[in-house]
Amino acid sequence: MHALIVVSHPVTGSLTHTIAQQIAENVTSSDHAHTVEIADLAAEGFDPRFTAADHSAFLKETPLPPDVLVEQQRIERADALVLVYPIYWWSMPGQLKGWIDRVFANGWAYEDNGDGKMVKKLGRLKVHLVAIGAADKGTFARHGYDSAMKTQIDHGIFDYCGATVVTSERLFSAEPTDIDAQLAKAQALGSQVFAPASFGEVCA
Repeated sequence: MHALIVVSHPVTGSLTHTIAQQIAENVTSSDHAHTVEIADLAAEGFDPRFTAADHSAFLKETPLPPDVLVEQQRIERADALVLVYPIYWWSMPGQLKGWIDRVFANGWAYEDNGDGKMVKKLGRLKVHLVAIGAADKGTFARHGYDSAMKTQIDHGIFDYCGATVVTSERLFSAEPTDIDAQLAKAQALGSQVFAPASFGEVCA
């Protein structure tokens, strides 16, 4: 089986990239038949701007832009999609949000013909969300961020398209001592991306 790991962070030596790499290594080590592709949006220079061309494609007046088609083909080759990203302003980085805005397009991720009937088109896709926060878990819990994130991303994006969110994790690294624990969780996730159990069950 094949996993596409999409990572969004401008610094390759960041904790975000390290966690993505740990996940990738453990996907393949858990079963040598599994394969992984890492899409580094920053290094690849993906343009997150939703332009007039994207809007025209949304209305089905013109074909999708070529760079969007490339990203859709990557997802089509994958059995699992893993997003790894830092939490910026209690959300995902702008480049990753723009990747979703452009790539999860009308007619591909879902079908909206303006007749009030919407078709979810990504029912086969399994999704793992791994967000890295620089605060402690209690701070996010006090302000309701955990539920807000699931409403915004798990439900608002992936459920809308019919994809199943298998993992929805926030990894907190407020202290240097937290890092080893988060890397261990990343290893566990990598080994379980294609397993029946969820990441939450594995890391509980």
